Amino acid sequence: MEHHQLKPESLMMSFGYKPELSEGSIKCPIFQTSTFVFQTAQEGKSFFELAYGLREKEENESPGLIYSRLNNPDLEILENRLTLWDKAEDCAVFESGMSAISTVLLKFLKPGDLLLYSNPVYGGTSHFIKDILTGFGIDVLPFSATDTKENILERLKQSGKAQNLAMIYIETPANPTNSLIDISMCRAIADHYSNTEKHILLSVDNTYMGPIWQHPLAHGADLVLYSATKYIGGHSDVIAGACLGSHSLIAQVKEMRTFLGNMAGPWTGWLLMRSLETLKVRMTTQNRNAERVAAFLQDHPKVEQIYFLGSIADPRQQEIYNKQCNSSGAMVSFDIKGGETEAFAFLDNLKLIKLAVSLGGTESLAEHPATMTHAGVPPEGRMAHGISDQLVRLSIGVENSEDLIWDIGQALEKVTVTTEVKDSINVSLIQV
Repeated sequence: MEHHQLKPESLMMSFGYKPELSEGSIKCPIFQTSTFVFQTAQEGKSFFELAYGLREKEENESPGLIYSRLNNPDLEILENRLTLWDKAEDCAVFESGMSAISTVLLKFLKPGDLLLYSNPVYGGTSHFIKDILTGFGIDVLPFSATDTKENILERLKQSGKAQNLAMIYIETPANPTNSLIDISMCRAIADHYSNTEKHILLSVDNTYMGPIWQHPLAHGADLVLYSATKYIGGHSDVIAGACLGSHSLIAQVKEMRTFLGNMAGPWTGWLLMRSLETLKVRMTTQNRNAERVAAFLQDHPKVEQIYFLGSIADPRQQEIYNKQCNSSGAMVSFDIKGGETEAFAFLDNLKLIKLAVSLGGTESLAEHPATMTHAGVPPEGRMAHGISDQLVRLSIGVENSEDLIWDIGQALEKVTVTTEVKDSINVSLIQV
């Protein structure tokens, strides 16, 4: 028993926190302060030397508290706890998921570099890659979940810029289609172009699966990114982001974060620490509910197709799922029979499920990706990746699954369809 290794869900209650340093408070207080007092001038000098990389950390030495843009007890304890699920060496927390993404991309890419990235990605990420990075002279090259390793290598070769590859950035599962990208395949591509002088980084946005259902570092990723607003926060009351990886990489990320000034504040850190205590319980319930919702939608006559990791038809996608996912998650997208009119009618008639963007919260949410989260993606880009006018995205929460199914069913009943769609539904009913 002396050597028993506690599981992350148990460690979330106390890891990294010493009550005796905070008047015995069982929960970490909110350190709502901008600056910290040094005991001596020499101590202040030592703290700054470490913070600015002027010297190596001595054995058993910990970075001292200086200023809340650099470090804060709430953030440091949170970052320590976040490393446990992904078995990462270090973590950096940000004011938003986009802060984490943009900081990583700006830190490790320079003019003339090539970024290889998967499609589709979150709309904000897509805009940053296509419109912001390219403005800095960084070349970008997309690929999709249907591309094989050979396809991607050939595309890199044909670009004439393969020698400039600096990073592969993927989002898996993809938002909003749940398409899977093979992380280990991307690692192999990165290694193909790496050498003793240059290591090609593999960054993975793991927001859709959270730190419970998929662990990219175990499959070769260098950096894992989260919109901590989603499952990690889990209550739709905080905006935050996180990046995890090795000590050396996160040190560089934190340096960039310091000078961009997009570090999260102590109140955000405290809220996320609170949420981590129930993360596994929440996500387990959300997954169970999503499986039941998906089963209901699978056979509904007004649903043309569903996109859920528990209902994969493509053998290659199933192989990737078996290899790198621990769960089918809680995101369910589906094509309603019809188009935007029918999708809007469904969304407008929901009673329990809320019509709002974001995901991963305790409450179930529904949205229309083509006109909402991915509105900034050009129409041809949306259609190429299945983000059609008939696509609806559901983020399943912790409500009673029977109530969720009732709400979805009654909303679908109120959808008025055209004659063409009615004929399609009648055929489906006859086949059933």
